[in-house]
Amino acid sequence: MPERLTEMLMDVWTPLIILWITVLPSIYMAPLNQSEILPSGSSMGLSGLSGEQKVLNRSKRGWVWNQMFVLEEFSGPEPILVGRLHTDLDPGSSKIKYILSGDGAGTIFVINDKTGDIHAMKRLDREEKAEYTLTAQAVDGDTNKPLEPPSEFIIKVQDINDNAPEFLDGPYHATVPEMSIVGTFVTKVTATDADDPVYGNSAKLVYSILEGQPYFSIEPHTAIIKTALPNMDREAKEEYFVVIQAKDMGGHMGGLSGTTTVTITLTDVNDNPPKFAQSLYHFSVTEDIALGEPIGRVKANDLDIGENAKSSYDIIEGDGMDIFEITSDVQTQDGIIRLRKPLDFETKKSYTLKVEAANVHIDPRFISGGPFKDTATVKIVVEDADEPPVFSSPTYLLEVHENAAINSVIGQVTAHDPDVSSSPIRFSIDRHTDLERQFNINADDGKITLATPLDRETNTWHNITIVATETRNHSQVSRVPVAIKVLDVNDNAPEFASEHEAFLCENGKPGQVIQTVSAIDKDDPKNGHFFLYSLLPEMVNNPNFTIKKNEGNTLSILAKHSGFSRQKQEVYLLPIVISDSGNPPMSSTSTLTIRVCGCSSDGVVQSCNVEAYVLPIGLSMGALIAILACIILLLVIVVLFVTLRRHKNEPLIIKDEEDVRENIIRYDDEGGGEEDTEAFDIATLQNPDGINGFLPRKDIKPDLQFMPRSYHKNVKSNIWSSLQC
Repeated sequence: MPERLTEMLMDVWTPLIILWITVLPSIYMAPLNQSEILPSGSSMGLSGLSGEQKVLNRSKRGWVWNQMFVLEEFSGPEPILVGRLHTDLDPGSSKIKYILSGDGAGTIFVINDKTGDIHAMKRLDREEKAEYTLTAQAVDGDTNKPLEPPSEFIIKVQDINDNAPEFLDGPYHATVPEMSIVGTFVTKVTATDADDPVYGNSAKLVYSILEGQPYFSIEPHTAIIKTALPNMDREAKEEYFVVIQAKDMGGHMGGLSGTTTVTITLTDVNDNPPKFAQSLYHFSVTEDIALGEPIGRVKANDLDIGENAKSSYDIIEGDGMDIFEITSDVQTQDGIIRLRKPLDFETKKSYTLKVEAANVHIDPRFISGGPFKDTATVKIVVEDADEPPVFSSPTYLLEVHENAAINSVIGQVTAHDPDVSSSPIRFSIDRHTDLERQFNINADDGKITLATPLDRETNTWHNITIVATETRNHSQVSRVPVAIKVLDVNDNAPEFASEHEAFLCENGKPGQVIQTVSAIDKDDPKNGHFFLYSLLPEMVNNPNFTIKKNEGNTLSILAKHSGFSRQKQEVYLLPIVISDSGNPPMSSTSTLTIRVCGCSSDGVVQSCNVEAYVLPIGLSMGALIAILACIILLLVIVVLFVTLRRHKNEPLIIKDEEDVRENIIRYDDEGGGEEDTEAFDIATLQNPDGINGFLPRKDIKPDLQFMPRSYHKNVKSNIWSSLQC
């Protein structure tokens, strides 16, 4: 406490002492202890206003040296005396002249060249310039010759408290979590003071809070703002406006001050549980609502915001946990109850659920405050709706043999009205699924009958749709798919898989396999196909060929002897009977054509024609074909050459000797009598040179011109004679 009091007294009296020293320079500039300020050989120094001179013991240099001070912002009626220069070489006469040069010499600072007094001519501001470096020299007043070397000295501007602290970065904004403990850091502010931080307390700042207590506090010297009140609740008050003051002179009386504002916002923490707006919710829904459709919404309010307010909903109890589900709306944070399974008014008319809302993000610091969840009861009433008919099965599978009789019953579908009123049902076939109208249905009992014959080999499956309609409300309609499978009966005979033509070598051996054939059957027996092969009864003792049954329902044809000749018989026809194992069995006769061919020694077929014997020996079939093609090509070239020659030599104009009458067309109808005779010009026939000197060209196809016809007897006789030629 005594130290604090001493500091306060010093802060108060220091400016007064400085002012007193400045006004009385004789006191401020009094000679100091010579042993402390005089350098070796000094002969000139600083003195006060008294002008008292002291003789120095050593005289190598005449300077008595020290720095000068001048108080800033001092103003008066006369220039302020800063100090006086004096040398011990001055005998007191006017022969010594003092010269001043350097910073501000002659403008800011002026020296009396006779007395050495230095005056400040202007108000000085330490914040603009804190010190001035000048040079002083003593010269002879008559000759201006230096009496001693020049020497520098400094005039320092003495600071006064003329600048208030400033917050250059203000105003400030800061955040701190709600429910923070006392002393939690909020932010730090900084003020600056332009005064001299070294001299006095002009720049010594102390911070304090003018507004914002008791919620926040500030460290006086570090300017760190902290919470001063515990458990501040954002839900009660979110924003605080704090005024901070910075005061110089150590915060004492007479100091200057500056202020700034700090807006402090409490950020949210999850310190509040969700709470349902009501404990019981009632909803009603019709039984025909679609799956996934919303039934109702419940809301659990949370005073927190953002992520801390998010809640998840669950159904934790009730008789409809598997019928309903609840999801969260990310936008509104509502719980949406939806349908998972179909409802049936006739089966159950109401449900009771218990739903729970719980925070998604829980802060472990506040978990001791209780469970962050809440529950509510939801009652759902199911209302009756006019429902469509319900089939006894979702799909139907019927089977019918392909030889079933027309109007025979294939199967039956059944449906009922689930409503209490139980309306009668009428059945029909959706003809878009039965375009050929192959089936009919009894509208009253749902029996399906056959309308046209079936063929399994054409279509094995038929898929139709049956429609059930309530007679009291035709808008209530249901549909069900019916698949009809056509069962096979043995109604197709087997036959060769393809048209076979066998080739027999003239040099073949007895027992040699000529051809292996297979059969197919359009039917589809349950145990698979099994075919029987045989020759016609009249061909059983065939002297040339025999047959052999193989595994896999194939048949081999073998030669009984050798020595077959194309000249004797070129083609043999072998009828084969193919039978299946159905009930009743079906059979067909297929004829195999066997050609006798000439083969090489290794059994490769070369020619199967009788004419091949007259060909030169040693030429292959390919060589003979090539020779024949060359001959045909030569003949074509010769014909083209002759045709072109004739075309070139033949004149384009028809000559007189050519009989143009060969182009006359005969008509067997009667003429017009005298009018035709007068209109027909017989000279046209007699003059083949053309009409009006026009000569037809052979290289141009003439247009057909109909000439007038004349029926004179002599003309007719000429025409007939021309046609007979």
